[in-house]
Amino acid sequence: MIDGIRVKVCGLTSLVDAEFADRCGADYLGFIFHPQSPRCISLAQFQAMAPRLPMRRKVAVSVEPTLETLAAQKDAGFDYFQIHHRLETPESQLAAWSQLVGAKHLWLAPKLPPGTDVPAAVRAAAKFILFDTFHAAGFGGSGQTGDWVGFARAQAAHPENFWILAGGLNPENIGAALRASGAKFVDVNSGVESAPGVKDEAKLKRFIVALHQAATAKPQG
Repeated sequence: MIDGIRVKVCGLTSLVDAEFADRCGADYLGFIFHPQSPRCISLAQFQAMAPRLPMRRKVAVSVEPTLETLAAQKDAGFDYFQIHHRLETPESQLAAWSQLVGAKHLWLAPKLPPGTDVPAAVRAAAKFILFDTFHAAGFGGSGQTGDWVGFARAQAAHPENFWILAGGLNPENIGAALRASGAKFVDVNSGVESAPGVKDEAKLKRFIVALHQAATAKPQG
């Protein structure tokens, strides 16, 4: 945790990048298993890295996984499970994911059009709600910033959940994002890369410095 802000570095594809994220103070290391993502790795690749990964909490990221896939991720030793899903995903499916890994270990990332509230069923199934940028053609990963004011509204309305801000965060905008959203948990990915799946050490360092400066800045006025 950096000055009261939790940080997840996502889209990790190598041991080198995971170790650097650890040295920068990341609380969570994210690994993507969605085949359409340029940062996708296989479960076998993760398992090969696992014995040498830093002792940080590991997050498996997938899109509407089958229960068999989710069970395999659980068996691989992940601490948390981030699932991107359609807004119309049946409550029975949300409940099945929650029952398999536990609500306290489930991060749900519904595909929310602008101005749409997170459904009560989603908030009930998972302790963590990831607020990503809406992208009509896919599930996150657009590199575009999202609705920071909407995030602030949802977080204030439902403090029983942990709210995670994602979507296009980078060293240049993290300060504005924190001020507008009030986020206490951020997820960074493409904004600290030199290429998809390749983290840029200089960008990640600048991101952490900018986050620290924003988190410790005195209110104006």
